[in-house]
Amino acid sequence: MDYTAQASRLDGLDSLAHLRERFALPGGEDGIYLIGNSLGPLPFAAREIVDQEMDKWAEMGVHGHFSGERPWVSLPESMRDPMAALVGALPHEVALMNSLTVNLHLLLISFYQPTPDRFKILVEDHAFPSDHFVVESQIALRGFDPETALVRVAPAGGETLSSADIIEAIAACGDELSLVLLPGIQYYTGQVLPMAEIAAAAHAAGAKVGFDLAHAAGNIELSLHDWDADFAAWCTYKYLNGGPGSVGGIFIHERYATDTSLHRLAGWWGHELSTRFEMDNTFVPPPTADGWMVSTPATFSTATLVGSLEIFVEAGGMAALRAKTEQLLVFCDQMLDDLVGDKIARITPRELEQRGSQISLEVGGGRGKEVFESMEAAGIYCDWRYPNVIRVAFSPLYNSFSDVERFVSKLAEIVA
Repeated sequence: MDYTAQASRLDGLDSLAHLRERFALPGGEDGIYLIGNSLGPLPFAAREIVDQEMDKWAEMGVHGHFSGERPWVSLPESMRDPMAALVGALPHEVALMNSLTVNLHLLLISFYQPTPDRFKILVEDHAFPSDHFVVESQIALRGFDPETALVRVAPAGGETLSSADIIEAIAACGDELSLVLLPGIQYYTGQVLPMAEIAAAAHAAGAKVGFDLAHAAGNIELSLHDWDADFAAWCTYKYLNGGPGSVGGIFIHERYATDTSLHRLAGWWGHELSTRFEMDNTFVPPPTADGWMVSTPATFSTATLVGSLEIFVEAGGMAALRAKTEQLLVFCDQMLDDLVGDKIARITPRELEQRGSQISLEVGGGRGKEVFESMEAAGIYCDWRYPNVIRVAFSPLYNSFSDVERFVSKLAEIVA
């Protein structure tokens, strides 16, 4: 089959192809950037907006907090609606603040409230190290032993978790389970976990449930409110293209908006805006996720996200983007089956409902790093994960079917 011609035909039918022009792609026209699962590329609008805010700082100084097109005091709030739409939340359930790991710590202060009888936290066996460190340290902070309080669920076979693996692990904890913290998408395999099922099982066991959406936000369709998650957190520098160190996001289900039984670490920026500048030392949080904010938002690492979210809105939201992602994946699968075959194993599930835009390729024979470096030398930017996995992610915002064709063709040539 002439895959080059097929890719060209599919690109010609792609209604989102013009969005590629909004990004500065490493390697230029000859480069293929497939690492949006680690750091998304620069939206040109991000640079323009930050430059505008820099100019405003120079011209207005402190008055920039309340003046100009984007007053800094309300900058995170101005992005609440598009961000809520991307994660399937009500606007008041979402806040932009801090970074992912800091936010997980802040959320666990509220949602991990262990007792002598109910104290366990369930995580995945191959959790991203930062999540593991957060949970382990939070357990110790409350005076419990991570050796007995930290429960890890591993696949019964193979690389990926089944629904049964997770549900059975939740049930096995019984009344000792306090919290379930799992990823929306597993970072290593690219597997989408059954979040609605997990939330229902955790609640049935009397536990709270939260999700790390670092690899899910901006990648797949999410319905956090309808799935009844208690909380979630995510970064914005991967699929959301906010740039290195860009502001993180949180979701807190609206049922907790006025729940005074939850502990929280309070700060001035979590105080309601209408009376914040009266400088009263009585903490009054708003009945929204903003009540979990602590510090003044980092304006420039928040402003970078404005331009990216505008592109998501223009694209028509996650439904339209997901449709293209699935087309890219099907085309890639077809080429891999035909040109690569069993020379490289795929540890990402084949079922579309169990995968985001990432494909994780396991290279045998100790050649993984060699193959990865050969791809990079050819201008195809991939991601390496120890000990033997190459991860690639096809973003519908800026990747084309021709990108897929060139990637698989080069991979087949290298491993032949």
